[in-house]
Amino acid sequence: MNWLENKREKDKPFLMLYHQKAPHRTWMPEKKYLTLFDDKTFDPPANFFDDYEGRPAAAAHEMGIYKDMDLVYDLKMLDKDGDIKTKYRGMFQKKYDRMNAEQKAAWDTYYDPIIADFKAKKLEGKELALWKYNRYMHDYLRTIQSVDDGVGEVLDYLKENGLEENTIVVYTSDQGFYLGEHGWFDKRFMYEESFRTPILVKYPKEIKAGTVVNGLVQNLDFAPTFLDYAGVDIPKDIQGESFRKLVNGEASEWRDAIYYTYYEFPGEHHVKRHYGVRTDRYKLIHFYYDIEQWELYDLEKDPSEMNNLYNDPAYADVKADMHKQLENMRTKYGDSDELNASHLERYLTAKHIKH
Repeated sequence: MNWLENKREKDKPFLMLYHQKAPHRTWMPEKKYLTLFDDKTFDPPANFFDDYEGRPAAAAHEMGIYKDMDLVYDLKMLDKDGDIKTKYRGMFQKKYDRMNAEQKAAWDTYYDPIIADFKAKKLEGKELALWKYNRYMHDYLRTIQSVDDGVGEVLDYLKENGLEENTIVVYTSDQGFYLGEHGWFDKRFMYEESFRTPILVKYPKEIKAGTVVNGLVQNLDFAPTFLDYAGVDIPKDIQGESFRKLVNGEASEWRDAIYYTYYEFPGEHHVKRHYGVRTDRYKLIHFYYDIEQWELYDLEKDPSEMNNLYNDPAYADVKADMHKQLENMRTKYGDSDELNASHLERYLTAKHIKH
């Protein structure tokens, strides 16, 4: 806000990137929101207790709320007696130690009774899983409230200073996030919850309020879109496309498939290396390196991606078409098995991992 009010050149157009870290792990709420949602109990997603049948790569994860979410680092159970010993307790202790006296007092006042109650109940199994899920959701949503506050301040400033009509505001993220779907937290997998990225665009001068766009938009489209609105030529080597005409309903053609690749394995959360393609209805994923697994989903019939159809004869034609789409995408973006192998070698060398 200080930059908007005091440091920008007010007689010139401006571009401001405003990044929020609050929703990132470990979801530490600000003091005024410590008790927000205390009166709420959150029901988990229908597939919270997913057994990962037919999906061995998903089954190999280390990002489960029940078995992997750290009681101290993630859920703040930093008991003064030191009875709750976890892998990342020391890391959270360092975060706690950075608080000032006032913050620690507020934190302890709120969390100490919760810690005592948790230790007394000695939860196990399903009860522990649901308790951890609710602790996660309470803290996560509290941090989101702080994000909402910050975004609201910016929008209010634009309105109060006559900039609302002529300013493009894009509200987005670097990816989606698991809030209990498949029993998970974090991201990484190509499944919908982390693959789909939220995006809201406000530009009263040109975009009608309430417009819904179903086209396949990617974050690599942001740069060409901003250049388009600014009246600047878009370099030919930019892979994305301006979605200006798409949101205005003027795009006669638009992409019918998008590509994804994930390569940070071996690594935290144990998400296997994979790449894939998604169309408006289907998704094909290939897990590789120390596993050879293909997955195919009909997102219209199975939006939660619970039923792997790759070996279903009824989807043979769909599978063949998706393989063609995948190869087209890999060619378009210059991806290949050889490139993956070279990236893998550098990655393992940097991580000092033998293979």
